Amino acid sequence: GLPAALPALPLELTVLYNSLLFTVGASDSAIKGEAEGIRQGLLRVLEACGACGQDLGTEELWEKVLQEVTVEELQAPLHRLGALQAAWWLAARRLGSVAGLFQLLSTAEDPGRARCSEGQNELLSVIKAWQVPPEGASLPLVQSAKDLKEILCTAAAFLQGLQELEAGNFPAALSLLQEATGGFCSKNILAQIYTCLGCCAQRMGRPQTALQHLKRALQVDFQCLPALSHVAAVYHELGEIDAELQALTLLYEALGKNPPAAASSSPYFLMQTELLVHTPVLTSLLRHHHRSEVKYLLAQRCLQDGRVADAVEHYLDFLSLLQEGLQQQVPLDGSSALPRIPEVFLEAASALEQAGRHQDAITVCEEVISRTTDLIPRVLRVEERLEQPVSSLPGAELAGGLLSQKKESLCCLAWRAAGYLHQGWAWAKLGESKEAVTQFSRCLSDLLRVQLHGSGVSQTEKLQPEVEVLQKIRLLSLIGRGTQFLELGRHREALLDFQHSLQISPGDPAAASYLVQALWKLNRKQEAAAQWQKFSQSSPGEDPGQQQGQGRPLPLYLVSCLEQAMFPHSESLARSIQDYLGTAAQDTSS
Repeated sequence: GLPAALPALPLELTVLYNSLLFTVGASDSAIKGEAEGIRQGLLRVLEACGACGQDLGTEELWEKVLQEVTVEELQAPLHRLGALQAAWWLAARRLGSVAGLFQLLSTAEDPGRARCSEGQNELLSVIKAWQVPPEGASLPLVQSAKDLKEILCTAAAFLQGLQELEAGNFPAALSLLQEATGGFCSKNILAQIYTCLGCCAQRMGRPQTALQHLKRALQVDFQCLPALSHVAAVYHELGEIDAELQALTLLYEALGKNPPAAASSSPYFLMQTELLVHTPVLTSLLRHHHRSEVKYLLAQRCLQDGRVADAVEHYLDFLSLLQEGLQQQVPLDGSSALPRIPEVFLEAASALEQAGRHQDAITVCEEVISRTTDLIPRVLRVEERLEQPVSSLPGAELAGGLLSQKKESLCCLAWRAAGYLHQGWAWAKLGESKEAVTQFSRCLSDLLRVQLHGSGVSQTEKLQPEVEVLQKIRLLSLIGRGTQFLELGRHREALLDFQHSLQISPGDPAAASYLVQALWKLNRKQEAAAQWQKFSQSSPGEDPGQQQGQGRPLPLYLVSCLEQAMFPHSESLARSIQDYLGTAAQDTSS
């Protein structure tokens, strides 16, 4: 409440500088908002000089103080306070304000010094050009302005590197992040910077460079587990499955241990880089995976690579984690690597089937079927051109909710139908053809709930992926039931299923081959030969992992069903038909 007096202001501003640093250090959390204490200090400086600036914004206030206050004793404390102001603005990502403030600080000292050289980063140049004021012996500081300047340089390089990374300007991001690695920061922050460098190099298509940066991050701080998850992602991109699985295993084990207290390799500072750099892109890059997510990735990668025994073990471990309240442990904001839980069950069933544990697969599928039964309407109408409503139109929110509900119903129907599909193939493997036919028929009956309205490829534009999955399940179920009809000697019923399969997916190699076999078994050899010749001439050769026509990846839980539906007797059937055609040609010539 005392009036401002020039002789006391150097001490007053130094006390303000120290108290703000103590406040920041005590909170140990990211700096937010404005530093009101700095504004009040500047107003007292103006008051002591016979001026006022109550109506000015903080930037204008700094400009007025630095241009009008020329008292020599106030220059050093004002410059230190300016550096502290820059820290607050950096934390708020007001980089332009920081650059303007340092321009003013440097111009006040030397009008010619603050110019930025061509090709240099402007913000870093003006911070580096600022001359740290000398410290007075009578006024001790809790953190020197020199150390504060180094932290500001590191934070500015790091922040700008993250901004360029988010904007897709990777060369600029790489340069700024490399600048930040040479700055003043803790081991924790240095590891984070190297992790961001690795992500930048990966996005530039330089995976080996990315690995070097990520390994450097782990060397600096092995507790930087996001770097380890990015290492696994790079190895996945390179197709190095052994290295990827090793990285995931290490990550899983590390997540199960209590991390030791981080030992700082540098002196403790009240103002640190950690308090200034907090952006959404950094949060995203450094997201910590839960152990369950890593366990799922191990299971998924093993299944994709055909390591069935390992996949089964990982899937069963994961399913046991469900008993520990998994939904409360995994983020629900879309950032998780986990698919929907019914899909994980179906993938586990697929792994169990491939491992020969057919009864276990049937049990797992029964869980999916029982949990989704009450979630599917009796009839599910899919309208033509069902698009996302325009948000500005009346009723758009309600229409959007109905669309979302319909998509959810389609997903539940796909999971339940896939459960029956897997059970059908499992019973077939156990030699129980009648039970297999029953399960395939239940699958097809379920799919009759969907009523498509409209025609043409443009229909159900927003629901197309879900509808395609249902169509693929219908195709696989028809082929599966047809194969079991063949096993039971019910060749005519098998023929109908294969004909229906080709209506759903014209030219499908498995359906076409089985159709030829059914005709052959019905002693309609001439038709069989004609169909075989027609198929041989077209031979589309579909990739088992891709949906025909659209090129969308199949859900992982359907890939094994697609493989089981492949026709196994191509060579022997081809020889029989070629022999028949040869004999028919001889008979004709004679």
